[in-house]
Amino acid sequence: MKKNYDNQISFPKIKSSGMEIVLEYIYTGLVKEESLTKDNAVEAFYAADYFQLSDLQDFITKTVKSTNLVKNYSPELLSKITEKIPLAKDNIFLNLLVETVAIMSLNNIEFGRLSITGLKCLLSITHEKEMLFVTPEYEVFRYSAILAAKQVSNDAYKTLKELLPTLEQVENSIKVGNKFITDRQKVAKELEPLVKFIDFRRIKSQILADFIEPLEIVSNEIIFNFYRYAALPNNLNLSYTRGKRQINEIDYVWDK
Repeated sequence: MKKNYDNQISFPKIKSSGMEIVLEYIYTGLVKEESLTKDNAVEAFYAADYFQLSDLQDFITKTVKSTNLVKNYSPELLSKITEKIPLAKDNIFLNLLVETVAIMSLNNIEFGRLSITGLKCLLSITHEKEMLFVTPEYEVFRYSAILAAKQVSNDAYKTLKELLPTLEQVENSIKVGNKFITDRQKVAKELEPLVKFIDFRRIKSQILADFIEPLEIVSNEIIFNFYRYAALPNNLNLSYTRGKRQINEIDYVWDK
């Protein structure tokens, strides 16, 4: 149990689903793989962390990694763990989930699966780091802005989805019209904690000018700094995607 220097004993809010796994481990010395589900894995890890059961933490992490849990539910699990456990570099479960979501295209993650807290965690950990990441920075902004709008109202959410096309739509010259954003200031406020972890230097100038700046949900200072950066010589050599790219076998030319 973690040390508590207060005069009274207090326990965190650990759900019964997590305690059941801990008790199973304490009484039998092991936990069956099938006992772990998408609904109790985070709670179990949280309980194991509190009681300092490092072997159980390792088991939970390895089980989630080796089963379909991480493949099918990593956005949901990342959302849950960021609400329960403070960010820490040595959190093996958190790192596994971040690394897994980082190699998923955000365009393929339905809105509602990844919470805004989970997204902030993903962006903060991968920001300016040499980690595998597959979503181009414009798509990172797009997902962040739409998710921020979803926290405000359904109207704002629908409007942002219309005003921010995917990169594929941009490249196919699909134009979007101007439309008033309901609760624009509220959307900007929800987006603000995410913006600090978005590298606008990795977004094409034309895209920023045509689609992002007119929304007026990003501060003038950030927009100004982007144009200032773009105007300087030799400053447009950044990749459009953060981190390091995923190497596929097709990228290599093999000698015969």
